[in-house]
Amino acid sequence: MRVAVAKYPIGMPRDFDEFARRQADWLAEAKARGARIAVLPEYLSLELAAGFAPAVRDDLAASLAALQPLREAWCALYRRLARELDLYIVPGTFLLATGSGRYRNRADWFAPDGFHGWQDKLQLTGYEKASGVVEPGDALHGFDCDGHRVGIAVCYDVEFPLPVRAQYEAGVRLLLVPSCTDTAAGATRVRVGCLARALENRFFVAQAVTAGDAPWSPALDVNTGEATLYAPMDHGFPADGLLAVTEAGQPWACGDVDIDALERSRAHAQVANDRDWPAQLASPVRMMAVDEAQADTAEA
Repeated sequence: MRVAVAKYPIGMPRDFDEFARRQADWLAEAKARGARIAVLPEYLSLELAAGFAPAVRDDLAASLAALQPLREAWCALYRRLARELDLYIVPGTFLLATGSGRYRNRADWFAPDGFHGWQDKLQLTGYEKASGVVEPGDALHGFDCDGHRVGIAVCYDVEFPLPVRAQYEAGVRLLLVPSCTDTAAGATRVRVGCLARALENRFFVAQAVTAGDAPWSPALDVNTGEATLYAPMDHGFPADGLLAVTEAGQPWACGDVDIDALERSRAHAQVANDRDWPAQLASPVRMMAVDEAQADTAEA
């Protein structure tokens, strides 16, 4: 199964129709590269704010409110493209109104057969908390793709091992990460999170990123990072865990993930972080912490 993750330069579409044409072109290219799954980056819906009046697009809360009437067209667009291209699509995220001026950062999943699922971002960044209008999601979801289980972790969520572990234990073997980072440090944090989750769970992770500058947007102003497909660092996979990475302005990083081969390879892996996970909770580890606390008390 070939997965394509985008390094998507933020543009300035004049209206939804222009945005839709660009999406069709981008996803057609992913399909031409042999993709079965295509992942676009976090906050992609905010590119639509470029067509709003400056007073609206310059204000996050105002731009989110103005986006809501486009939600139906957004879903119809990607549902149609998934069907026509026979492609599973994660079109980044759409900040969806939940009432009382609050929004959830939602990553949709569109399947060729018409199925539509979603995963809301669970952990909020400092920027999202400070905005006062974004709220966290409260549930994890998984999706079927050609007989395999796929999950989504939106950007910051991939830096938290326990929710991703829950996805692994529910059968997820490919984790999709739509992301948006505006500093080198932020890009590094998400990259390290992706590598760590691939290591801990011994599964594949696919990260899409925003690119370029969008000074007209308070959320998309500066964008960093490379779209990357990650694998476990073990027998049969790259030593650095990198299956594919965008370079020199490439729009897509594409790579083949063989989940059946991944499962078979567990039997002869050099390490088994996925199976050894419970050992870190063993009583000797807890006892060591207790002993240190007792030593501190004795010294006092």
